[in-house]
Amino acid sequence: MCVGIPAKILQITSGVLPMARVSLNGEELDCQLAYFPEAEVGDYVLIQNGFVMDVLDPQAAADSLAAFAELGVLNIPAEAG
Repeated sequence: MCVGIPAKILQITSGVLPMARVSLNGEELDCQLAYFPEAEVGDYVLIQNGFVMDVLDPQAAADSLAAFAELGVLNIPAEAG
């Protein structure tokens, strides 16, 4: 089973294979937007193997981040989102 942590899109680079720079628990990563080219800066996404696999609605992302913060699993502020 995988646990998906919402990552916030900070920047998008367009092209044949659009890329997103995301923030995940304070770390910045690059990932492919090939499956979700409609994603926008500010969206929260789930990533697997370097590809965005889902775009979350803002409430779902906030709820998930709050749960991770409450469990103390990651260094995510409860009010993030």
